[in-house]
Amino acid sequence: MKKIVITGGSGRFGIVLKQIKSKNKLFFPDKKKLDIKNFKSIRNYLTKIKPDVLIHLAGLSRPMNIHNKEIKRSIDLNIIGTANITKACEENNIKLIYFSTNYVYPGKKGNYKETDSLLPVNSYAWSKLGGEASVQLYKNSLILRVCMTEKPFIHKIAFSNVITSFAYHENIAKMLFKLINKTGIINIGGAAMSVYDFAKKDNKLVIKKKLKKNNKIGMPINSSMNIDKLKKILK
Repeated sequence: MKKIVITGGSGRFGIVLKQIKSKNKLFFPDKKKLDIKNFKSIRNYLTKIKPDVLIHLAGLSRPMNIHNKEIKRSIDLNIIGTANITKACEENNIKLIYFSTNYVYPGKKGNYKETDSLLPVNSYAWSKLGGEASVQLYKNSLILRVCMTEKPFIHKIAFSNVITSFAYHENIAKMLFKLINKTGIINIGGAAMSVYDFAKKDNKLVIKKKLKKNNKIGMPINSSMNIDKLKKILK
C-alpha cells in the first residue's frame, strides 16, 4: 500500500478518483491545506503526510480562453504552481505524476508519439507545457499527456472533422493506478476517432457539426495520440 497525495481533488477528474476503490491510501488536500502557489504550504503538508506518490491535477483549465484573458493566473497555477510541486517532491524524494494534455502536440497530423516534436495549439497547452518543463528536470516523475472528458458527453454538438483520442474520466482513473511505478512520458487516452463518433456512442441526440479551419476556439483538427506504449504497459 502506498500513501498518495492528489492535488486538485475538487476538480472534475479528482471527484471521479475519490469514487475509485484503491488498495492505496489516498489524500485529497484542499487549498487551505496545500496551496500550490505557496511553496511553504506544500512543504509543510508533505512533511506531515510523508507520501510515496503525489498526483498533480490542480491547475487552471476551462474555459480555455481564460488563459488568454488571465495570463498571470494561468502562469501562477499551471507553471509556477507545478514548479513548486516539483521542487517539494524532489526535496522529499516523492514520486511525482503530472497530468499534462495532448494539446501540447501540433494537432495537425495526429497519431502523435511521446517522442514527437511539440508545438502547443493554444495558451492552455502552453501553460501545461510550462509545467512539463519543470517536471522533466525531476527524474522520479511521470508525465501523462491525457485526453479525457466527462461522461456523458456534456456538449450538444460534436465536430465530425476533429480527430482526437478521448476517453472518459472513469476509464482514465482505472488506468492511472496501473501506471504508478512508471517514469518518463506516457500518452493516455482512447482510440483515435472524430469527436462526433465518440460522442454519439452514448448520446444519440448529439448534433453533428464541422469545425472551420480558421476557428478561434483554439481546437486542433487532429490531436490524436499513439497509445501503443500505454497498451503494452496495460497488457
